[in-house]
Amino acid sequence: MDSIKQIYKIGLGPSSSHTMGPRKAAEHFLELAPDAARYEVTLYGSLAATGKGHLTDHAIITVLQPKAPTEIVWKPDVVLPFHTNGMQFRAFDADGNETKKYIAYSVGGGDIVEEGQERTGANKVYHLNKIKDILRWCNETGRGFWEYVDMCEGPEIWEHLDHVWQVMKAAVKRGIEAEGVLPGGLCVRRKAFSYYMHATGYNASLKSRGLVYAYALAVSEENAGGGEIVTAPTCGSCGVLPAVLYHLHTSKGFSDDRVLRALATAGLFGNVVKYNASVSGAEVGCQGEVGVACAMAAAAASQLFGGSVAQIEYSAEMGLEHHLGLTCDPVCGLVQIPCIERNAYAAARALDANLYAAFSDGRHAVDFDRVVQVMKQTGHDIPSLYKETSQGGLAVIH
Repeated sequence: MDSIKQIYKIGLGPSSSHTMGPRKAAEHFLELAPDAARYEVTLYGSLAATGKGHLTDHAIITVLQPKAPTEIVWKPDVVLPFHTNGMQFRAFDADGNETKKYIAYSVGGGDIVEEGQERTGANKVYHLNKIKDILRWCNETGRGFWEYVDMCEGPEIWEHLDHVWQVMKAAVKRGIEAEGVLPGGLCVRRKAFSYYMHATGYNASLKSRGLVYAYALAVSEENAGGGEIVTAPTCGSCGVLPAVLYHLHTSKGFSDDRVLRALATAGLFGNVVKYNASVSGAEVGCQGEVGVACAMAAAAASQLFGGSVAQIEYSAEMGLEHHLGLTCDPVCGLVQIPCIERNAYAAARALDANLYAAFSDGRHAVDFDRVVQVMKQTGHDIPSLYKETSQGGLAVIH
């Protein structure tokens, strides 16, 4: 598996696969063909179906247009064999001759795979890629998941995770303060501030839950507005983990160092899913985005509350298992309805998963790796109209 830095990417919303990925591909193509007289970019499958709502065209044009006129061609009904998020970049000279062609795929979490490349990448950081094997290592050595991350990544990972944590906190704070209507035409008002204020008027239990909602809404609304966030594991699910960590940090007094260790553990679980299945909503549905985010947040919470490695694994397993089959059906292709509310609900479910596992000894029938495989198969079985194409589900009732 690659570094968990590939799980935690810092960038601008609203979508890791539909905004961050295409921008990255455009930047690479500009390096390949810097002197073109004209560019043409064809978007296929899910990228074309929801690209305007996800600002895919804007992400590409802002990179290429300053150099030469750029045309976007939309082909939502054509899916390239490798992945539904396909892109073809073409450069032309002044006489109209094609000088360069580049095909790439945005496979989730902001990652790009070029035509002919191996999807898993070549930067092997972790020699174990199943939670059951890592769990066995933990039991044999007496160490925790975060210590496995430290061993494999080296001390430099903590500087990255500290930066991630600072960006997460900043997104929560900005989102709580912001008000108004989100861009995109759905007239969705920001709710984080309202939820935050309402939460302060309830008793301790309801206040706690209300604050978790508010923090998740804050980050997700920042993402929907094109603000700076951290993929965890994607832009569309970026509100879940920060909400849980920020709430436990501020209400329970967990130190920054403990939060960074929880981030390491959460990243490890997300990395296992990404390596063995997918975190792309266009490939496996929202179970791969919000479901994985819930699993990551549940694992982080369990560690912060002193859970054993078995309880941490159980928490993560529950977070993902109970999101199996969740479709990705954004209204108008925007990362707003139902995405924002799903982040808030999943953050609360992550805390519930931690609590449920804390009452147990960590033993359970279905392990995390099995749920990952089921999630992958379920994603392949879900019809394409429910996988980030805005052609089914909630997307067609607006």
